[in-house]
Amino acid sequence: MASRLEIGKKVRRERKALGYTQQKLSELTRINKTTISEIENGRFTGSFDIFERVLDAVDLQFDVSPKQHSLPHWDEIESMFDEDEE
Repeated sequence: MASRLEIGKKVRRERKALGYTQQKLSELTRINKTTISEIENGRFTGSFDIFERVLDAVDLQFDVSPKQHSLPHWDEIESMFDEDEE
């Protein structure tokens, strides 16, 4: 799944491709322009409903996929268990 910042960048790109300003998108979605700015800058932590309305307005949608776990590299494992020597 994309991070908030990645989602925001996609929203901004699609908004601009449609020729919308943040103000125009605000009027279309009835979502405050400041909230749209927060979404585009990856700082929005509000409701899914708001995200969904903005994404719909710029022809995007959420995609849910299985979480991918990443394991540390072998050379990082030893440092994870190092104890501070005094």
